[in-house]
Amino acid sequence: MAIWPPFRFAGIRVPTIAEDFSHARVELRLHWYNRNYVGAHFGGNLFSMTDPFWMLLLMQRLGPDYMVWDRAGEISFEKPGRGTVHAEFHVDPAVVDAIRDAAAGGDKVLRWFETEVRDQAGDVVARVRKQIYVRRKRGR
Repeated sequence: MAIWPPFRFAGIRVPTIAEDFSHARVELRLHWYNRNYVGAHFGGNLFSMTDPFWMLLLMQRLGPDYMVWDRAGEISFEKPGRGTVHAEFHVDPAVVDAIRDAAAGGDKVLRWFETEVRDQAGDVVARVRKQIYVRRKRGR
């Protein structure tokens, strides 16, 4: 993901993805090319840095028998982000089991996941919610 253009050209880095896809950490450093008019992080980049991770981690944790898609997302900006900001994603095994159980009969499962974007002091810069769609693939 280090060379994926939407991340690379926004200044987004992914220093950590656990081998078992249970955790990821994403960072965004403030540069001249990703600042907004008032010198803080551009809100679109704050959302972009969190965008694919719940879907990607769940796809890997659930395995190839499931369709996993982003369905909806929202962000609330709590304070201006300056310097380096980060977001952490932790996929609880109990949540994966609950999704598998709910999708076992072929029904779609919609679940919201939340992530906080924090600055270097640990203050919340933004809160991001993503709704993930999961369904067991037909014939599996």
